[in-house]
Amino acid sequence: MEDADFSYFIKQIKHKTAIDLAQYKEAQMKRRLTTLRNKYGYMTFAAYLDALVKDGKLMNEFLDRMTINVSEFWRNPARWAALEQRFFPEMLKTNARLKAWSAACSTGEEPYTIAMILDKLGVLDRSGVLATDLDAKVIEKAMQGVYPERALKDVPPEYRNAYFRKHGDDYAVSDKLIRSVRFQQHNLLHSPFDKGFDLIVCRNVMIYFTEEAKHELYHKFSDALRPGGLLFVGSTEQIFSPAQYGLETAETFFYRRKQV
Repeated sequence: MEDADFSYFIKQIKHKTAIDLAQYKEAQMKRRLTTLRNKYGYMTFAAYLDALVKDGKLMNEFLDRMTINVSEFWRNPARWAALEQRFFPEMLKTNARLKAWSAACSTGEEPYTIAMILDKLGVLDRSGVLATDLDAKVIEKAMQGVYPERALKDVPPEYRNAYFRKHGDDYAVSDKLIRSVRFQQHNLLHSPFDKGFDLIVCRNVMIYFTEEAKHELYHKFSDALRPGGLLFVGSTEQIFSPAQYGLETAETFFYRRKQV
């Protein structure tokens, strides 16, 4: 009976929000949602669903819990150093305009990191940085560009001095960076992908999807890259047999779309 209750909830959420929870690992998702449901005293998912439909605030909290909003600037600094010192310079030898996408960007630290590096290399003004997330609330927060000091712990001093200013107890990114990043809501599992990216960054998100969903997404990411473009993944998201997606390993956690 409990399984039928959860299955009904999954089906109705997909119908009402276009979010397909069946594509996420069931044990993790069910545990997270049961905790949220029990917080408000609902004994079944059917009762919780009825409350979500009637209460916008409750629905917003549910949508927020569905997404994994953990991010910081320069997370795993050595990987960003590789992008700054090796990969972007290699790309710029043959392409003066770079196109980057931060998928599942959370509160914006990742796309702003990309923008800082592009600006330091002198190409931000002629490049494009797209940042997308399922959660409209985190996109709003990202567009404000204000962060607690702990989010800056790995930012190199020259970047911190150039691109951040004190904002009360927090820090705000420069207006130039805010203007340079295009934020929009996007559902990785259902929304269409743009094409021709030099870089796609999707980190620490794929671990929550089923193997079938991952397989589909890696194909879609590969198709969205230009030949020679890079997919940058999280530290726990190594792609086994990248060739099946038309990719090859460029460096740890970087996969390059094969040249035609």
